[in-house]
Amino acid sequence: MPSFLAPLAYQDTPLPIGFDKTISQPFIVALMTDLLGPEPHESILEVGTGLGYQAAVLAELSGRVWSVEIVEELAGQAEANLRQLGCSDVAIRIGDGSRGWREHAPYDRALLTAAAERLPPAILDQIKPRGRIVLPLGPDEAQWLTVVDKGADGQTSVRKLIRVRFSRLETVV
Repeated sequence: MPSFLAPLAYQDTPLPIGFDKTISQPFIVALMTDLLGPEPHESILEVGTGLGYQAAVLAELSGRVWSVEIVEELAGQAEANLRQLGCSDVAIRIGDGSRGWREHAPYDRALLTAAAERLPPAILDQIKPRGRIVLPLGPDEAQWLTVVDKGADGQTSVRKLIRVRFSRLETVV
């Protein structure tokens, strides 16, 4: 995070990181990670790299993290942060996260750190059967932290857990 905000890093509140984006509060990062349930052998798709905080957490718990960030400057800073931490199991791509990262699919799990009104179809398509997606879902005034489980037959079950407020998932038209 920006150095002038470092003294606030352990407060349980989102903090600005530039470009109208925030880093999530520690409670939400922990909750989303717990709900995702990453395993050491699994590949994870993350949408919304930000400065790399969530990606670093996921890299400690999973086999490989593929992260997509739409803001080039944030992606560059995230790469530097992750390199400094020695996180070699994270790859970052600049682009529209709603499209996922098809070249490395299928993924065991996906985590979106920006809110979508509807689950992006490309993300669901890139998740393996028996996979899971955790994301904030819904319009700005009614977002829910949501878990989507994909069954062996490709059918999904959706659980809305708590009300949240995230930045919107930016897409390229």
